[in-house]
Amino acid sequence: QVQLVESGGGLVQPGGSLRLSCAASGSIFNINTMGWYRQNPGKQRELVATITSGGSTNYADSVKGRFTISRDNAKNTVYLQMNSLKPEDTAVYYCNANIRPGDGSLRYSYNYWGQGTQVTVSS
Repeated sequence: QVQLVESGGGLVQPGGSLRLSCAASGSIFNINTMGWYRQNPGKQRELVATITSGGSTNYADSVKGRFTISRDNAKNTVYLQMNSLKPEDTAVYYCNANIRPGDGSLRYSYNYWGQGTQVTVSS
């Protein structure tokens, strides 16, 4: 059983910073791309940033220059450093990881999601 657990959300004033963390645990053979998505009520979930196992990153245009995604492969953990936060960054942030579970005998990888963490940017 693979699980993603997020932490680090909360309430911050405009211009402030937050750091989100997401740790993968369970029976894991390897982890491919990890990423962060966000969603507001009534809207589709949107990509924020992704990072491959080799460290290549991709960002939504709306967060480029303000957010930084990183990962610690030894800890199976992905981070999202969010600076210069704006009210429009308010959302539930979800961690995603493409994981090959088990001992390596399975051929396929699967997408797993965390439970979500609320980020609210307001004065």
